[in-house]
Amino acid sequence: MRDKRVLLGLAAVLGVSLLGGCSAGVGLTLFGVGAGVATGTAVSYTMNGIAYRTFAAAMPEVERAALSTLAQMSFEIKEQKPVENGRQIVASGNDREIDVQLENVSPATTRIRVVVSEGGFFFKDRATATEIIIQTEKLLSIAAEKRAGP
Repeated sequence: MRDKRVLLGLAAVLGVSLLGGCSAGVGLTLFGVGAGVATGTAVSYTMNGIAYRTFAAAMPEVERAALSTLAQMSFEIKEQKPVENGRQIVASGNDREIDVQLENVSPATTRIRVVVSEGGFFFKDRATATEIIIQTEKLLSIAAEKRAGP
């Protein structure tokens, strides 16, 4: 299994290196989407390490799930505040700063954007950002199952 991942990674790097200019950004973005689909969730990425996903859930539900996820992962919540079109949660732990932005797309749809900075501004921890989104999705799914009942 590990060998397949290494080969997939090398193939992706080779494929992206063959693309020129702006096409490289498209190639990396598509690779990020493909990696998210392979793990069971459609997490997308920007070129600068931001992980994001849109949920068919109201913002208060997504916010509760994100806060629970951060607590379960033992991150300390530093700040929660309203921002334009949504909410922001700032957390930290183990030389990482976590910035979670929740954007109100519609009354029943919320976009989550997660940036985990590691050891400073320039280094991004995409794996942790992805895990925050995956765990938030799991908690939203559990809440939806409870509401649906038996």
